[in-house]
Amino acid sequence: MLLDTNVLIYASDVSAVYSRWARNTISDAVAGEGAVINAVILAELCVGDAEPSTVADRVRRWGVEALDIPVAAAEISARAYLSYRRRRRRDSGKDSPSMPLPDFFIGAHAEIMGWTLATADADRYRTYFPKVKLRNP
Repeated sequence: MLLDTNVLIYASDVSAVYSRWARNTISDAVAGEGAVINAVILAELCVGDAEPSTVADRVRRWGVEALDIPVAAAEISARAYLSYRRRRRRDSGKDSPSMPLPDFFIGAHAEIMGWTLATADADRYRTYFPKVKLRNP
């Protein structure tokens, strides 16, 4: 199971609304099929952490493995992001950055590997990665 950044953030904050869900999700994944993150997720975690140099070790202690994103995910990410850009321009008249947002790399990684994606932010993934099975609160 690929763990979206928000799952790890919620699991780290016992006062968060989805803390229990996130902790149970991580525990279930570690005990079952395995729990993984990728470099994009790790980078997002590091940005919000007071001690970014220790984030990877803390995540590993939970039993979560950090893996590389396969190159084949780039095309899937780009296709989904182009669809997002067109929809955003059509629906709001607003442009978006030309580089894919992190969520698109995360969704593509889950899709290419055939993994379930645990996330508290399911709407974008449902829309742009309909093949990806989601676990959400």
